Amino acid sequence: MSSEFEGICYSGYREGQSPDSGVYPSDAEIEEDLRILARRWRKLRLYDSGPHAELVLAAIERLGLPFEVMLGAYIDAEVSNPRCAWGGVYSDEELEANRIKNGAEIDRAIDLANRYPSLVASVSAGNEATVDWTDHLVPVERVIEYVRRLKAAIRQPVTFCENHVPWFGELAPLVDELDFASIHVYPVWEYCSVDQAIALTDAQWRKIAERYPDKSVVITEAGWTTRSNGRGIDPGNASAEHQIRYYHELSRWAEEHEVLTYVFEAFDEPWKGSPDPDEPEKHWGMFTVDRRPKPVMHDHFPDLRA
Repeated sequence: MSSEFEGICYSGYREGQSPDSGVYPSDAEIEEDLRILARRWRKLRLYDSGPHAELVLAAIERLGLPFEVMLGAYIDAEVSNPRCAWGGVYSDEELEANRIKNGAEIDRAIDLANRYPSLVASVSAGNEATVDWTDHLVPVERVIEYVRRLKAAIRQPVTFCENHVPWFGELAPLVDELDFASIHVYPVWEYCSVDQAIALTDAQWRKIAERYPDKSVVITEAGWTTRSNGRGIDPGNASAEHQIRYYHELSRWAEEHEVLTYVFEAFDEPWKGSPDPDEPEKHWGMFTVDRRPKPVMHDHFPDLRA
C-alpha cells in the first residue's frame, strides 16, 4: 500500500474510447481498473463529472472499495486563446455554447458530490483552464464564480487544479476562495533531467506554499512519461528507468514533507495528443493501456506482468 500522502490520477479510456467520441469504458472495464488501483492507492482523482465519473463513483460504491475521490469539473474554453499552439480560437457561438455547457458541468459536480458524500472527498472547479498555453481558457473571474457555486451547494472542500505558473500571478484573486490550492509539477516538460527533477518539484511546490502560507498546497499531477516523439520532450529523457526513479523519489518526498501528491497517471491513454504512437501524452501511465504494470509497478503487481 502506498503512503497516505500518495494518490493516483485515473481516467479509464482504452483503445477506441475517448471523452471526445463519447465512447466510454464499460462497467466491467471500470471494475477491473478499480480493483487494480485499490491494491495500492486509496486516493483517486477524476477529471470531470460526466458519464465516466458517474460510472466510476457508482462502481466504487457497488464494490465497497475504500477510495477517497477528488472529483473534477471539466470546464471548456470561454474565451479564445491564440497563444495555444494546437488550436485555441473559437467562434462567439462556440464560446457561448461552452459557457452553457460549463454551467451544466458544475451542476453535475454538485449532484455527484451530494449523491456520494462518503466517497467524494473534494471537488475541483476546473483543470488547466487559466495557464497561457491552454486550449480551454476560462477567465479567472469565471472560475471564481464556479468555485462559489460549488461551495454554496456542497459540503466538501473546493479547489482548482492548475499548472504551477499561474499561481504566482493571475490566480492570486482565486486563492482566497479556495479551501486548498492544487498545482501541477512536470520537470520533464521543463527540459529537466531526472537528476534534477525532485529538486525542481520541491522548489516549485515550496514557492507556492510560501506565497500562500494560510493555504494547504496539494500536488494534483506529477509524473514522468515513458515514451516521446520529441514533441516538447527529448526521446532520451522519456524512459521506464526515468519513471521508476522519479516516482520513487517523488513518493519519498511526499511522505517526508507530508504533501498529498497525485501521481499522473494510472493507465496509458492512446486517445490523447497526436496520432503519433510515440506522442508523450499517451504514455504517462503506471500501467500500459492493456493494464499490464510498467517496470515502475513490477514489484507491486507481479501477478499482472505479461
